[in-house]
Amino acid sequence: MNKPKTGMIVWQDLTVDNAEEIKDFYSRVVGWQTTAQPMGDYDDFNISAPDDEAVIAGICHARESNANLPPQWLIYIAVDDVAASAQRCVELGGKIIDGPRLMGESNFCVIQDPAGAVVALID
Repeated sequence: MNKPKTGMIVWQDLTVDNAEEIKDFYSRVVGWQTTAQPMGDYDDFNISAPDDEAVIAGICHARESNANLPPQWLIYIAVDDVAASAQRCVELGGKIIDGPRLMGESNFCVIQDPAGAVVALID
């Protein structure tokens, strides 16, 4: 699998307390299809557009390592080095909301820019 170019938006997800209810909400409002993603004793959800098998997003429970993530649609932007980008964020007046930490085989963190907007960085 090729590493995405630095600066590209590579994923989006939503982390909420009530993922079951919210995935049903979006399924009914925009027609998304969902499939369960086992997480041990609960399921998060992969999202696909109607009549398409390609996974386009995720809806996750705000549990365990995701408990600190804000309840908003979160985009993930590819960077060369998550730790270095997180440090630069703080130097420029932003905040680290979560991480840096390992997610699968990638490092990621959630930052807040000086205007208050939140985004995830992933390498």
